[in-house]
Amino acid sequence: MTTPTDKQITEAERLARGLFPHQVDGVAFLLGRRRSILADDMGLGKTRQSILAMQQAAKAGPWLVICPASVKNNWKREIQIALGAETEVAIVDRKNPVPKDSNDWVVINYDILKRHLADLKSVSFVGLVCDEAHYLKNHTSQRSKAVRSLVADSPDDLVVHCLTGTPLTNRPRDLFPLLQLVNHSLGRSFLSFAKRYCDAVKGEYGWITDGASNIEELTVQLHGTMLRRRKEDVLDLPEKLRSWFAVQIPATGRAEAKKFLKSVVAARDERELDGASIESSVALMGKLAPHRKKIAIAKTKNTLEFVDGIVAQGEKAVIYSCFTKPTTIMAEHYGDAARVLTGKTPTNKRQGVVDDFQNDDTVRVLIANIIAGGVGINLTAARHVVFNDLDWVPTNHWQAEDRAYRIGQNHSVNVYYFAATGTLDEFVSEVLKTKSQVIQAVVEGDSIAAEGARTTDVLSELRNLIGGLDASSDDIVDQLLTKAGDLYQQQQTNVPASQVRPAVRSAITPAAIAALASSLQQKTALRYKLANSKGDGHYTLEVDSGDVTCSCRGFEFRGQCKHSRTLKESLTLGDPPDEFEPV
Repeated sequence: MTTPTDKQITEAERLARGLFPHQVDGVAFLLGRRRSILADDMGLGKTRQSILAMQQAAKAGPWLVICPASVKNNWKREIQIALGAETEVAIVDRKNPVPKDSNDWVVINYDILKRHLADLKSVSFVGLVCDEAHYLKNHTSQRSKAVRSLVADSPDDLVVHCLTGTPLTNRPRDLFPLLQLVNHSLGRSFLSFAKRYCDAVKGEYGWITDGASNIEELTVQLHGTMLRRRKEDVLDLPEKLRSWFAVQIPATGRAEAKKFLKSVVAARDERELDGASIESSVALMGKLAPHRKKIAIAKTKNTLEFVDGIVAQGEKAVIYSCFTKPTTIMAEHYGDAARVLTGKTPTNKRQGVVDDFQNDDTVRVLIANIIAGGVGINLTAARHVVFNDLDWVPTNHWQAEDRAYRIGQNHSVNVYYFAATGTLDEFVSEVLKTKSQVIQAVVEGDSIAAEGARTTDVLSELRNLIGGLDASSDDIVDQLLTKAGDLYQQQQTNVPASQVRPAVRSAITPAAIAALASSLQQKTALRYKLANSKGDGHYTLEVDSGDVTCSCRGFEFRGQCKHSRTLKESLTLGDPPDEFEPV
């Protein structure tokens, strides 16, 4: 490959801006071929890597993202962070159909994909992202068939990214549908693939293909097509990463928020006439309780879908809730794979619950009340902490986060907050986000803003902001959310620059920039010839973006042969043997 030009180096530096070193390598990998599988651990930023690489590989849209419902809004947020707030992102749901004339990003969830398949096929997408691609592992499922159909009816130069945190090489059968999507030669014949890599045996009712064989060879054959990094392999991550997920719930949530705010503001106006202040936080809490419970229950579906992905990755998670009903729903979902810790858990049994979670590999989830499970216990078996609903006291969240992030934790911890859009839940998330980011950005003990962020509860912020709301307005909920956003901007701005702790990132090496710049170059296929066993001719092998194809009949029918495997292994590990002659 030729040396990158100055223009390509400059473009690579632009793409790398704000990324961690491992993400720079990931973008270069995705740009190395038009169809690939990024199988990084959850929390390593697959979304950002895919967005940047997709935009670079297919500069003019439209682009399609297929993902679980729980992360649709997160994809919109990440796209606009990576590419600019003006970037158009259409989210397809019951009310919003597939845009026919869009030249931008379209996001849809797996559950409704089949319903909109015909409309999606009518759009000339240039790129497709399958997030949580292990959802497609069952090749007979409706969602898997729909995605394959969508790809089959698209142009050959369609860019495809399959993103998954699940180590599919532990069960090679689950990998096969993804190999089909990324147009890998091993995806041509399932039976040939299963015989070599799934330890397939002929049973009484057909082939049994749930085993694993020749895994080291499979790993080599996937080189350049699938990239997997584990958290322990990545040394440049901060100790704790917070993510905020906006989820949609039924419109009644917004209607109830509007009703609540109007009643409170009306009461405020009456009190002001009498010379009294806005009602106390205790009174507000009582009025809010039914509203918050309904929101918490409505969010459990999204939370469970998200945590299922963590469990599928082979990791443990702690889920926090403030209410009994969501805790019960989630406990029933996980059954024996979960333990529950609430205020009703007898004192003499609490340590046993914690010990089971910490030491029993069959127990994957701890579901806890944010108060009962938020102090005095060690939950370092989890790298993932999920808040299904939001508490009004910020310190309750920080304490609960640190049950996993404490002495004994040898990995970074990912913390996820789920907030229902267009409701008071969104207001709480804005205030919590404000306080958490101010605390994170400011050197501890040096800022009044940081101290205030630790101690002021969300109800106090609500009481303060209610004072400026107009009860006669129909958009009273939006008024509140706008004020919460303004509060965030104001508190960020008020932090003196001298007190801001710089983000800790490992330096991106010139070699990484050069590798990324090289991925921007036009790819040239390499050709080799190999004498056949009869000595009266030769096979032609072509290497294109890491994929090796062979002209022999075995490769034509099975998508693999000894010649292609040998050449791929030698190119991955070193130089090809002398019998492979460059053409």
